[in-house]
Amino acid sequence: MAQADHVHGAGGAHAGHRHGAEADVSSGGGKHGGNEDGDVAIDPVCGMRVNRESARHRFAHGGEEYFFCSARCRERFAAEPEKFLKPKQVEPVPPEGTIYTCPMHPEVRQVGAGSCPICGMALEPEQVSLEQGLTLPLFAIEMGRHFGVMHLLPPAWSNWISLALSTPVVLWAGAPFFVRGWNSLLTRNLNMFTLIAMGTAVAWLYSLVGTLAPQLFPPAFRDAHGAVAVYFEAAAVITTLVLFGQVLELRARQRTSGAIRSLLGLAPKTARRITPHGDEDVAIEDIAVGDLLRVRPGEKVPVDGLVTEGHSSVDESMVTGESMPVSKAEGSRVIGGTVNQHGGLVLRAEKVGRDTMLARIVDMVARAQRSRAPIQRLADRVAGWFVPAVIATALVAFAAWMTFGPEPRFTFGMVAAVTVLIIACPCALGLATPMSIMVGVGRGAGSGILIRDAQALEQFESIDTIVIDKTGTLTEGRPKLAKIVTAGGIDENELLRLAASVERGSEHPLALAILNAAKERALALSEVADFASPSGKGALGTVDGKRVVLGNARLMREANIATSLFDAAAEAARLGGATAIYVAIDGRAAGVIAVADPVKPSAKAATSALRAAGLRIVMLTGDNETTARSVASKLDIDEIEAGVLPERKSEVVQRLRSEGRRVAMVGDGVNDAPALAAADVGVAMGSGTDVAIESAGVTLLTGDLAGLVRARQLSLATMRNIRQNLAFAFLYNAAGVPIAAGVLYPVFGILLSPMIGAAAMALSSVSVIGNALRLARTRLE
Repeated sequence: MAQADHVHGAGGAHAGHRHGAEADVSSGGGKHGGNEDGDVAIDPVCGMRVNRESARHRFAHGGEEYFFCSARCRERFAAEPEKFLKPKQVEPVPPEGTIYTCPMHPEVRQVGAGSCPICGMALEPEQVSLEQGLTLPLFAIEMGRHFGVMHLLPPAWSNWISLALSTPVVLWAGAPFFVRGWNSLLTRNLNMFTLIAMGTAVAWLYSLVGTLAPQLFPPAFRDAHGAVAVYFEAAAVITTLVLFGQVLELRARQRTSGAIRSLLGLAPKTARRITPHGDEDVAIEDIAVGDLLRVRPGEKVPVDGLVTEGHSSVDESMVTGESMPVSKAEGSRVIGGTVNQHGGLVLRAEKVGRDTMLARIVDMVARAQRSRAPIQRLADRVAGWFVPAVIATALVAFAAWMTFGPEPRFTFGMVAAVTVLIIACPCALGLATPMSIMVGVGRGAGSGILIRDAQALEQFESIDTIVIDKTGTLTEGRPKLAKIVTAGGIDENELLRLAASVERGSEHPLALAILNAAKERALALSEVADFASPSGKGALGTVDGKRVVLGNARLMREANIATSLFDAAAEAARLGGATAIYVAIDGRAAGVIAVADPVKPSAKAATSALRAAGLRIVMLTGDNETTARSVASKLDIDEIEAGVLPERKSEVVQRLRSEGRRVAMVGDGVNDAPALAAADVGVAMGSGTDVAIESAGVTLLTGDLAGLVRARQLSLATMRNIRQNLAFAFLYNAAGVPIAAGVLYPVFGILLSPMIGAAAMALSSVSVIGNALRLARTRLE
């Protein structure tokens, strides 16, 4: 990510100096973002600052013109302008406590309990009475007929008893099915409850007429006592089994949200605040930014903060997935919800409430679980004609039995038609994708992998090229001073002092390396005047009356400063994997500062695993090609893009995509945001900036590239699970509906009972959810 021999380059964990840098970022959005100045506008998609005059990507909306850093950002804005223009607002919490949504149709959201107007599914678990006390006698009466027990009762009596017992079950306990079925007709969104309502209504109404007015039926429909065969027990048992299936399904769906509940359980309820009068225990809601908090051994860190006193190890595994405890001392940052292990800590609260990392993770996971994967479109298309096709099949089955079936034809035809209506399950088809997404996203959160939306999880599977930024991604992002070479007569410490004085206030990794080295040597820094920071080149300013320029060779050439005296030293530093920074004083080259950024310990194993999986790996960096080659050789990376200025990062990604490659971009810096947005899948390191995280589809909380391998494994496992669910749902309906219609009867004499169809329908959805829950046990190595 670092530029060739520069101090203020293409990324790092922070943008460094902001003076004159087009790649700076503001939190504003749109044309009139609050942080604009002069001819600079804010890209409303990724937050990058864009020069209005030179911007190539523009879009007019609502009478205003908006400017974009890349074509990708413009495309995203043009598709949904209001999504990026509306200010982010905190949704009010309704009195009931939650906004309810449908797992199959996340666009359906309402306050309070209810059912989905599209598919009819419950938006929350509902307390349902199975009415077993009524249904079991009905079932016993029907079975008694088959075993010859019911001859003890007059045949007409059993019909009246069945009517009395079935009516409360069908019309009261099953009332929600009729309501949802009727609503589906009104809204023209035919669904599972359309079929259930039709099936149970036909069976119950036929039986009702047969009981109240048996004389209306032809003699062939009546027995020797004049009684008509009725199906009260079928209607009641169908209702009971469907209700039972709903309960099983709701319980299974609750388990898919286990990841969020686990995350919410991490947040402590109280904190120990330090006051002038001593320590006091307060509710977590009462903590304000700036409060000093004491965390004793074994306690949870209450909020995100900065350690001001103490030394300890903190277990962050529940948030980041990193199993090893992390050492914390003065100046370290801690995450709310993690566990302090052995030492006492005092921290200053920096983020509280919804701003904490844990709260953001919970919000991101919840939003991702509600999002829709592109593969869901297949199920949506099928669902559009599924119910009408089932109704048509039921009518054809009835007609076929009436025409070709044995006596009693009407009875056989009605049983077949009702069974077809009951056994068909569009619900299993609709749940196949969202259930897997919910569990997969939750599984990732437990391993330090945050998925922003289902589309990113799906697309990650098809990625064939991974572009990885160098500084802060492949390397630690915390470079250290390696060597200083000076001209004769120039003191090494003085050169370092002048360079550090120019860099003071910067947070760029290379600048921090110079500042830290000066601090270690106890050098007294001076104020800088006339400061400037050409983007991707370096910095310059006046210190103690001396004009100091430091940066890459390009900056030196533009300043007409000859560097030949130090070119050999700079090249030697690059061959060793370090970044060479030229320093000039009053127009003459004075020395070279070599800064080295060590490669992350997990980087080589991760790149090897990705390459073994058949992925093409491209290292993207602003460094000189020699330095880039040196780092790449340590990681066995053959393809590099060196000397890339901040604004060109997204161009590299777009070029690869134009070649037909499916590209994932991995980075952590502010200047990576456009490239992350331009890629098919953007992967941000959790140790990076908020803007990078917001621009990425996947975030690795640990900042460890091993998480990249696990993220791809998660994508593969989730998509495999979705295909299994879809295959099961398609196969179930493809086989179940014809069997229910009676295709096996001519050969095997098999005709399914409506009750068996109801049981099969109820279990189909539960089976799909059960298969999705297997993802929670997926090993990510």
